[in-house]
Amino acid sequence: MKEADHHQDAIIATNLRKTFADIVAVDSISFSVKRGEIFGLLGPNGAGKTTTARMLTGVISPDGGNAAIFGYDIVHTPIRAKQRCGVVPETANAYSDLSAWQNLMLMGELYGVPKHYAEERAKTLLGALGLLERKDQKVQGFSKGMKQRLILAMALLHEPDLLFLDEPTSGLDVQSTQLITGMLRELNDGGTTIFLTTHNMEEANRLCNRVAIMRKGEIAAIDSPERLKMAIERLHTIEVSFDPAGTDDKLASLPGIKSARREGDKWMITTEDVDSTIHAICAFGVEHQLKIEVLRTLAPTLDEAFLRVTEGGSYEP
Repeated sequence: MKEADHHQDAIIATNLRKTFADIVAVDSISFSVKRGEIFGLLGPNGAGKTTTARMLTGVISPDGGNAAIFGYDIVHTPIRAKQRCGVVPETANAYSDLSAWQNLMLMGELYGVPKHYAEERAKTLLGALGLLERKDQKVQGFSKGMKQRLILAMALLHEPDLLFLDEPTSGLDVQSTQLITGMLRELNDGGTTIFLTTHNMEEANRLCNRVAIMRKGEIAAIDSPERLKMAIERLHTIEVSFDPAGTDDKLASLPGIKSARREGDKWMITTEDVDSTIHAICAFGVEHQLKIEVLRTLAPTLDEAFLRVTEGGSYEP
């Protein structure tokens, strides 16, 4: 058992603060990341996401507050904290005049990974990320997507318990994006905690157990993507169409339905309780001998939640 494994949280940040000249980049934020979760830090440019990630990984020191990685303080015990982490920065930091293999072996030496194990691990990672055939080529000839996949392999060589990624798929080709997100899911299934910053709402929605939305150096909201979407817009819309289409207006009087309006041959129904409303619609169809042709829920998107929160809207979990 690893020494700090009794710590329940992978990250605990308390009143973290960072200023540059007279600009407050991160304004006394507090949050925790549970062991084994994928946690996303979302926000527009300049919100403080990257500054937060740099403080958590020990690249820059906080001006106030503190943070711990598996119980190790990032300022007072930085070596112990960093040993548990792998870091994938937004800008590729592999040595371009070395081959992919040489970069990986260098990471192995830095982290004290035994050579034979580093070689086995490097082969596995390069294979999984589609780079094994290019392992002896210099990195300077790699595309952006290939470089980013190599950086991920380098960050994972020492099998970190916590992986930090800054905009992991920003501007990448579809193949690289799929390989990276697939690898992240596999790692998380295996118990790795993942902390990522992203602009990409869809990526956060697909990957993250919880997301924190940053606005002007502060955390404006923190919750699961689904709960964030629900809290931003409590009313859901259900779209339904029947055959025959000429249904009367009794739909609006069904329990749980706030409103029902016709749009062409469809009904747009708003409700706070999707489950009971769908059951009521199905029962209504049976009672009136109507065949349901289309029935789908149109829930708010994470994009809408993000825009509402970052523009200063209210959030009530």
